[in-house]
Amino acid sequence: MRLDINLLGPLEATFDNVPVAPSAAKPRQLLAILAIGAGHVVPVSTLVNEIWGHEPPRSSVATLHTYIGKLRKRLNSAAGDGTECDGKKFLTTEANGYRLDGDLVRLDVHKYEELASAGRRAAENGDYATASHSLTAALSLWRGPALCDITTGPQLTVESVRLTETRLSDLDARLEADLCLGRDRGLLGELAGLCAQYPLSESMCGKYMLALYRSGQHWRALEAFHRLRAGLVEELGVDPSASMRHLHEAVLRGDPELDGRRPYAADRTIAHAIAG
Repeated sequence: MRLDINLLGPLEATFDNVPVAPSAAKPRQLLAILAIGAGHVVPVSTLVNEIWGHEPPRSSVATLHTYIGKLRKRLNSAAGDGTECDGKKFLTTEANGYRLDGDLVRLDVHKYEELASAGRRAAENGDYATASHSLTAALSLWRGPALCDITTGPQLTVESVRLTETRLSDLDARLEADLCLGRDRGLLGELAGLCAQYPLSESMCGKYMLALYRSGQHWRALEAFHRLRAGLVEELGVDPSASMRHLHEAVLRGDPELDGRRPYAADRTIAHAIAG
């Protein structure tokens, strides 16, 4: 008997495959922040601040209690065979707040972090096949931007940014693992799209340059560098980093190290994409 809550995309909440997520904005926001804190007490003050901000109405605490009660009722009525699950068992009242039982709630964020951590550990140990497999499985859990249909207050905004940055970092690590496995040609389309999406990302551009070079398209690798440099100068008034310039020079001279099936030094400097 578990409550499944998915936050990596539009909010989904099901009990025994029966949807239980509220439709109204504030109750959905409440469920999301309780889910992020599953297994821990989320103070009433935090919930009120998340939903109503720094100037909540006088009725905010009473309204919060009403939302909690309705969430429990949705759980109680979720079983289609007429039996009732105990909503208070899933969502407990504590001294200063509320807590979703971490043992009874299954969260896609936790599964994602578990798979991604395994992938990163494998990459650190040089097991790129396992790294690619685990990171691909982790990234497949995303159905869209995190919390994309939730009104976010201060806490959920921080969590949304954290998850988005983590996803970019893990995508970067998965691409690097695939390059180390020699999957250069198969990555060209994906990397071209990512460079268009993140035109100022040195990390994505560096990987695209490597994939192009290793696929025998040296001139296109040089073109990718010049597009990056033009964008950085125009948008930020800066030149590419030293590591990217070294990669460019290595492509120009046909450095044999570029053909190695290991992370190229110039490709590892910037882990997070810089959105343009």
